[in-house]
Amino acid sequence: MPKANTVKLYKKTLTNEFFNFNAIAFIPPEPIKTTAVFTHGYTASKTDCVNWAQRLSDANIPTIIFDLPGHHLGSFNSVASFEVFKSHSYKCFLTAFNYLHELSPGAERLVLGGHSLGALLSVFALDIPEFQNLNPLAIGVGLGIGQHKTAHLFETSFYEKTLNIRRQLVDEKIDSDLVFPWIKEAKLSLDQTGRRIHLITGQDDVVVGEGGMEALAFQLSSNGNEVTTAEPRKLPHHEPAAAATHIYNFLKKELSLN
Repeated sequence: MPKANTVKLYKKTLTNEFFNFNAIAFIPPEPIKTTAVFTHGYTASKTDCVNWAQRLSDANIPTIIFDLPGHHLGSFNSVASFEVFKSHSYKCFLTAFNYLHELSPGAERLVLGGHSLGALLSVFALDIPEFQNLNPLAIGVGLGIGQHKTAHLFETSFYEKTLNIRRQLVDEKIDSDLVFPWIKEAKLSLDQTGRRIHLITGQDDVVVGEGGMEALAFQLSSNGNEVTTAEPRKLPHHEPAAAATHIYNFLKKELSLN
């Protein structure tokens, strides 16, 4: 049993019209009126976001982290098709938020966020109608538009060997041959406007690459969004857990947290 006046965790398999997926909510003893919903990147799991949730819940922000559907490091739930995943996976943010709201009602401000693919989906989720009275903002870790003039990491023989394993960690209907081109196109087609978005990408993130975050920030700003960026010296793409302090520091300033 957790001690009194400590963060309590609630674990549940969540269900909506399209997916089943696992989530863990971190509920502080004295929650404030801001809540956060986070998810991970392609082939990963919500484990990548545990540090984020721990840091925010320690600051009395109720936080929930969830596994993307069809990602088998987190659960063995399948997806019906790539089209279903592409069109509806961002709605898992709403399902997760609804569960968090059951555990800790009364939210007045909503933080959405994720790493890589999860970051992209969090930007999509800004437009969910049910979120509009919560003044949502998105935090994207490890997200950018590649500016590579030479072969991208994903196109190298080294990454191809790694991918042979990692692609087996997800449902075959969301294979990398389908997901990677979609992610690339989706980033170039983002049409959100009037939103608050904060991007965090490490100087050593070779997946996003030099100039990638700035290119995305420029595009989002051109669409009429309020965009800020942070570029920590050390935050490699494969270590998103290390973004916890950067996420908290941004929110502390943005939301005037104590």
